[in-house]
Amino acid sequence: MRGGRILKTGRNCFELADVAESGVYVDGAEYYTAFHDAAQKARDYIAISGWQFDSEVLLLRGDAAREASGEVRLLKFLDSLCKNNPELRIYILAWDFSLIFMHEREWMQEIVFNWSTSDRLFFRFDNKHAIGASQHQKFVIIDGAAAFLGGMDLCAGRWDDRCHRAVNPDRVNPDGATYTPYHDIQAYFSGALIEKLSTIFTERWQLCTGNKLILPPARSGRYLPAGIGTKIHAKNAALSRTQGQTFVQVKEPVKEIRALYIDAIRSARHLIYIENQYFSSYAVYRALIDRMENEDAPKLEIVLVLPKKPSALVEEISVGLLQARILSILRQTAKKNGHSFGVYYSASFDHDGEEVPVYIHSKLLIVDDSFVTIGSANTTNRSMGLDTELNISWEAAAWDLRLTRSIRKLRLGLLFEHIGPDRHIEAKRLARLKGLVEYLDFIAERRLYKLQKHSFSSYFEGSDFLKTIDELLLDPEKAVIEENVFEIFSPDVGAVFSEGLRYLKNWISRKKAG
Repeated sequence: MRGGRILKTGRNCFELADVAESGVYVDGAEYYTAFHDAAQKARDYIAISGWQFDSEVLLLRGDAAREASGEVRLLKFLDSLCKNNPELRIYILAWDFSLIFMHEREWMQEIVFNWSTSDRLFFRFDNKHAIGASQHQKFVIIDGAAAFLGGMDLCAGRWDDRCHRAVNPDRVNPDGATYTPYHDIQAYFSGALIEKLSTIFTERWQLCTGNKLILPPARSGRYLPAGIGTKIHAKNAALSRTQGQTFVQVKEPVKEIRALYIDAIRSARHLIYIENQYFSSYAVYRALIDRMENEDAPKLEIVLVLPKKPSALVEEISVGLLQARILSILRQTAKKNGHSFGVYYSASFDHDGEEVPVYIHSKLLIVDDSFVTIGSANTTNRSMGLDTELNISWEAAAWDLRLTRSIRKLRLGLLFEHIGPDRHIEAKRLARLKGLVEYLDFIAERRLYKLQKHSFSSYFEGSDFLKTIDELLLDPEKAVIEENVFEIFSPDVGAVFSEGLRYLKNWISRKKAG
């Protein structure tokens, strides 16, 4: 049994408040459907914060899209809500992305979203963050009555269902291009915690626009759709942040998510289960090493589910080497100290038997089936100290078996998704904490299932020069340099281009203001 609580307001979270209902949507099919359903009930406002948006992304696919009575493309859907309800206002904050992402983003979005829609739909770019950082929070608030928070954006390339088939005709982007299987997670909740989330949004809106935003009081009523998602039977939940230090409109750094991961890992008695897009955080790596080297603590089952490879070359250069090195050291440390350590990826297979890896984009940590955190934060140095991030966490007291069972149900559902449905898989062995890695290794080694053992390899594994850099990155005497190269492309680099749009942006804003 764990000693003491993990969640501590003022250290690893800034708000611990009641939730009336909460749970998790796994993958885009669940989340996009739930968002579409809840947004249709909006009466006063919808507030959306995200890293990326695409105006033409389809919220519903397949039979659900064909049976829908109205528009299912994001921007036209939101615009139709405004047209059908003269009281509704929609506010969207999107990261004012750096130049490195220009090839994969819609151009002129501030014009497209503002100029082609209702004058009660407001779209603004958010660039009020630390130098070189990104605004990475992904959340939605509807009438103060329902909220969504996690790793999913309403954009191209993110929708998939839980089957993650190698080929899926519904997994298509607005331009007609198909993409490979994609796994992600988004939390949902209602209750008093939304009030603090609303404050986060209004403060950022004022910071970005200079205008104070006062949202109407929270509505009552059921907005969250029934029958979708995995329920978390909790009475309260916590919000935690990362925010890099800023020097214009000075704000001190906030590293609550970093502290949350460290405290959760230190508290682990039996199991640490992590799903993440990256694994290169020095703080998380160090916490795992310290916990495994603690001779007075019980032996651990440590399970990591990661993508087989980064999705782009820039990510491999900036993250791949460091991640491969960290995983190798963790495996050695686990073996030396008697812990069980398994790293896996999931893959479907096409008609020719070719492996098609599932891209893991989720950001989740479960400890002992009694604590879970979900959010926008990757296990990277950026997400632990530089970017603007937001996580939600639930923690079960020793006597709260109902909450513990719901966290275990979430973990089991994720494992079955990564393994694939099969009557020969023993649910009891997956549920049991002791021996979990041994059983997952047995499943992966049979090569009959989607779950595969991760090789830890990097595209640049053979480069002596890059290995030398890798050793420097792991120097424990100083902070690890930021592993992504995104900060090289400061928004200021685009000043020449963006200055030409500034007049148009300001003119549109004045026009919409009246």
